Amino acid sequence: MASGAARGPPCRERSGRERPGRRSDSAGRSRSRSGEREGEQRALREELPAGALHGEDGAAAAKSPRKPGRPRAGAHAAAERRGESSANGAAAAPRAGGRRGRKGKAEVLLLELSRAPEPLRADKALGGGEDGNGTESPRGGRPKRKAAKVALLYLQELAEELMPACQPPAPAEEEPERGPGKRRRRRRKEEDTDSDDPARDADFVPSQEGLQAEEEEEEGSDALNSEASEPELEAPRGHGGRTAATGRSKPQCRGLAPNGFHNSIMAPVEKSSSLTCSLREQKHSQWEFPDWIPVAHRWTCLSDSEAAPYLPTEEESPLFSIQREGIKDDGALYRLNRFSSLQPHPERRDVSFFVGGPVWAMAWCPTPEGSAAPQLVAVSCHRSMEETHSVSGLHSGPALLQLWDLGTLQTEQGSPSKARLAYAIAADHGCVWDMKFCPSGAWEPPTAARVHPEMSRLGLLAAAFSDGRVVVYALPHPEALLRAKATQVKDGSLHKHLICKVQCIATLQVGSVQAGHAPECGQCFSLSWMPSKPHHHLAAGFYDGTVAVWNLLTKSLLQCVHQPDASLKLYPFRCFLAHDQAVRSIEWCKADSNFLVTVGSDRKIKFWDLRRLYEPINSIKRFLSTEVAWLLPYNGITVAQDNCYAPYGLCGIHYIDAGYLGFKAYFVAPRKGTVWSISGSDWLNTVAAGDITGELVAAVLPDLAVNPLNVKRSSDRRFPVYKADLLPCSPEGPQGSEQSLPRTHRYSEMAARSYLRFQDTDLRSFQNLPSREPMRRMHVQELKAELSLDRLQLEALHKVRFSPNLDSQGWLLSGGQAGIVRAHCLAGLASVGCQLLPECQARFSVLYGDTPGSPGPPEPSLLPGE
Repeated sequence: MASGAARGPPCRERSGRERPGRRSDSAGRSRSRSGEREGEQRALREELPAGALHGEDGAAAAKSPRKPGRPRAGAHAAAERRGESSANGAAAAPRAGGRRGRKGKAEVLLLELSRAPEPLRADKALGGGEDGNGTESPRGGRPKRKAAKVALLYLQELAEELMPACQPPAPAEEEPERGPGKRRRRRRKEEDTDSDDPARDADFVPSQEGLQAEEEEEEGSDALNSEASEPELEAPRGHGGRTAATGRSKPQCRGLAPNGFHNSIMAPVEKSSSLTCSLREQKHSQWEFPDWIPVAHRWTCLSDSEAAPYLPTEEESPLFSIQREGIKDDGALYRLNRFSSLQPHPERRDVSFFVGGPVWAMAWCPTPEGSAAPQLVAVSCHRSMEETHSVSGLHSGPALLQLWDLGTLQTEQGSPSKARLAYAIAADHGCVWDMKFCPSGAWEPPTAARVHPEMSRLGLLAAAFSDGRVVVYALPHPEALLRAKATQVKDGSLHKHLICKVQCIATLQVGSVQAGHAPECGQCFSLSWMPSKPHHHLAAGFYDGTVAVWNLLTKSLLQCVHQPDASLKLYPFRCFLAHDQAVRSIEWCKADSNFLVTVGSDRKIKFWDLRRLYEPINSIKRFLSTEVAWLLPYNGITVAQDNCYAPYGLCGIHYIDAGYLGFKAYFVAPRKGTVWSISGSDWLNTVAAGDITGELVAAVLPDLAVNPLNVKRSSDRRFPVYKADLLPCSPEGPQGSEQSLPRTHRYSEMAARSYLRFQDTDLRSFQNLPSREPMRRMHVQELKAELSLDRLQLEALHKVRFSPNLDSQGWLLSGGQAGIVRAHCLAGLASVGCQLLPECQARFSVLYGDTPGSPGPPEPSLLPGE
């Protein structure tokens, strides 16, 4: 046996590797390690058969002398089990002749194959790398070649730490038993892997069992990661998964929700509903603009002859049929008269009515949460089906703003009565491109005590006209207007529908008091009312790229001019050039009123901070965008686009981050044609879009507060509401053939030889949604849809609007070229927010006393002239 002096350099190397707390007696350590080495060699010889030992000694004798070796930590434990003293090396056996160095790969493999399987030793399970007094022995040899296993174990532990929220809640009595057991087995396996057996100190050669175990572990880890890949299930940025899991309860992410969607899809919907309710309590007001009250003498009812120039020219709708999923089609064709509607379906509760012309502006009237009031919508259409307008010039002429009463719409039950035209406003400022109601504080109960000539106020409506003006109206409740105007008539009998000329509350123009009255910015295409109380700012986008912001409550003589008819003329307090071309859409941030987004015909999307308008916060040049929707919880917008500049396969609906988080664009849904309109629901975390092909599609958004890059299966989040197809009604050619339709842009020819077919989806439940016929039809439409631009697109959808009210949160309104406006209830999604209704109803009764909701619609006999 070699002496300690012969191993001087290795001993000095070992002394440099010693850990704190070890004994500094170098002579004792030298004797102890020599005894450990000899005990290890003798243990190996005892375990090998005689033939293997002879072959090994013979092979070792033919090699050169080995280099000084390092001590092995496992030898100390082996010597202790055999009752040998490793402290003085007295039981050392004579070393076999041969080379002193590492064994070759062939010897190591031979040693592994000849060794019998050995059970796990107790000292390894309890920390075999430590000596008797509790100190850890230094590890020798070169680094292990097991990086793959170590990395896999590390990733698996990391995934388990980050994904406790995704695990289903286990019974309390099983949790402490199962968790430590798994950790104990993993620790035992790691210690077994990191053991310092000299026979394992060679190139790593995995066995078949080890490879199979690694594959099973990888499959299990992939399954966990795929189930937790939705971004809404990740821990918040800057917080560990363990802290987030123990801090507050997380929604379930496994299994299906009662409506048929996956729980990972419905979790952001529940979060968005509660967040919207809490933020509306902070941002919304109960009463604003107390001086803007509708007065009876400003409303003049028109007779038949006076109302005729303002009415749409078409008195009948085109033929159409409705096919509902799960209900046998009776093949009935419907044709509605102007300002009439169909009876709501008893099961699906969808509403359909005809407004007389192509719909280009639409808005819901806001009501307080829990009011259970009838839902009213404002709709404006062109007078003719073939009417076109040049965007570069100003247009003036007759227009009609219609206010429709849809009745009391709730998730559990729809309106039992037909939709009816409550009243209409005749204007002479050209067509209406956009309409917006004041978000809150403008509604009061219809039974509010008002002294004549004042009428109870329904809301404040701002309309953008093609002559460049923005006009604000104070709308009364229909019942109050009927009571005030039942006996008023100017010329002959009143029209059978209540149509009035109105003196507006305020007219908003671009310019100044000294700049004259001729607007130079062109037509106004978009409006946005400030969403936070006191709602005193209104923004508008114009043809030349100008964005103007008005202060509706200003008292400045430079911004407010009183007119002889007691109305106001307001000039903006802030104007800036946002785009090089027309501003197509503008939207205010609902969470912070300092931020604004604009979309222009120059293909740019710009985010603005109104406190520093010298440059935009972020400017993105993408496709030609048509409209944007900015949902309440997120730091970005959902964009609808025209497909004229879009590359193949990228046309549709996108979510674009404002730039603070740096997320890439998220593709919500592909579309084959131009998407004319998009609307978002803060209650449902859902967007809906209508396109030129006549398909209305809705998509449930993921939690976009985290990076949506890893969102899986986005196709499971979208579904069709209905699809409108234009089919030939003549016997020529097969039914449904696109080639047999007339190639003309004249409405009269198209309506005479074709009809519309609406195919509705059953939205009460989303069970087995991917395998249902509407979903298969939508996927085919996304891949193989064809556009025929050489004919009138009678099936096109121009406007889509979600209800902003909690009482009708699941209702979606849509209208287009045919002039048929339809309302659908997304009952499967709206059931999530029903739990908020009782609390809001109790709060409403406290604020307004025991005042009931608006009474039902008046009988037709109460209408004058009938």
